[in-house]
Amino acid sequence: MEKKIQEYSSAGFTLKPNAPELKQTFLDIKKKFEDYGIKVYIGKRSAKMIGLEGIDFKEMCKVCDFFVSLGGDGTLLSLVRRSYKYNKPVAGINAGNLGFLADVTISETENFLKQLKSGECRIDERMMISGRIEGINKEINFYAFNDVVVTRDTVSKMATIETCVEGEIINKYRGDGLIISTPTGSTAYNLAADGPVMYPLTKAFILTPICPHSLTQRPLVMPADFTINIKTPDKKLLVVIDGQDSYELDKDDVLEIKGADKSAKLLHRKERNYFRVLRDKLSWGEE
Repeated sequence: MEKKIQEYSSAGFTLKPNAPELKQTFLDIKKKFEDYGIKVYIGKRSAKMIGLEGIDFKEMCKVCDFFVSLGGDGTLLSLVRRSYKYNKPVAGINAGNLGFLADVTISETENFLKQLKSGECRIDERMMISGRIEGINKEINFYAFNDVVVTRDTVSKMATIETCVEGEIINKYRGDGLIISTPTGSTAYNLAADGPVMYPLTKAFILTPICPHSLTQRPLVMPADFTINIKTPDKKLLVVIDGQDSYELDKDDVLEIKGADKSAKLLHRKERNYFRVLRDKLSWGEE
């Protein structure tokens, strides 16, 4: 039987990479967690960065009830993908500016823990992308939380991206590239490329061209149960996952994108309000 939130008794931490200055912050937060009866684990990679002993990430995923990223949205994105198959919630404590995803500030940690132990926190289920690149002697499988970006491998040329949905050709995008975003990722690269903002609990794909050669190529929203296939006549393009990992898409390859079978789980404070975050981050309503 799955544990209730107030029964969570162990947390696995991942820290922002290349930020050893987070050591004291982590130790302070660790003590707060332990004061509330929550055992704290830290992955080996993060532990080594701050001169502590940690445990193997896979082992941490098995023994912990939930995960915590200490950093920014990028740290949380990476943690969600790495821990995805374990189907456990992820909370984000923001060590910098308030993010769209990592929404608990360091000063709010104790309030978050009070809500956690009283069962007042909530779990949001967010759509994930399941992707596969198939080619001659090649098969690469991956998951994405924010977006998959298909783009040119050099600035000196324009990308050609042949895109089919449910076996039907919808467009041959020409330009700098194409963003295939989840609703969670709609406020990331998609927003910078003039794509629409979508409520994060929606299930849909957003296809947004990057600097298209033709101004008639506009963002397109479609159901999450559609299958998207992408090819290129170019010698090589790049497929970038959540802005963090990248793979080559060669001329004879096919990139297949689907909605993943399971959602990612984000653990939030009860007062977390998405529209308030939008107002704060995007200055909506200000004169």
